[in-house]
Amino acid sequence: EAEIEEALHVARAEFVYDLPWGLETRLGEQGLSLSGGQRQRLALARAILVKPRVLVLDDTLSALDIHTEAEVEEALRSTLVGVTGIVVAHRASTVLLADRVAMLVDGRIAHVGTHHDLLAAVPEYRELLSAETPA
Repeated sequence: EAEIEEALHVARAEFVYDLPWGLETRLGEQGLSLSGGQRQRLALARAILVKPRVLVLDDTLSALDIHTEAEVEEALRSTLVGVTGIVVAHRASTVLLADRVAMLVDGRIAHVGTHHDLLAAVPEYRELLSAETPA
């Protein structure tokens, strides 16, 4: 039970306790529908719960608002210690979770390094990140 609570907390998926039958609520076609962000957070909680050695997150935080995304990212930092995480991300803030970043160009790895290394040495990386920042 404590592990479930921790996984839900890390993923900021505590909303499940407010569902009609809490953790027993049926979801999906014959059950309750969730928003995109709720589905992402619940999927993340389920992934964290199994304590994987390798965790693949494919744009996991894309449907979250900026505030919730920041909370989940902060919680993931401590959760991912000792876990190999492969994170597919389009947001710069998500990239900052990584120890090493692989930048893809035309579907191939073009550059690998820390965020700071790529920022300093790769104009395309800087351009990609600056495109996300509002003018």
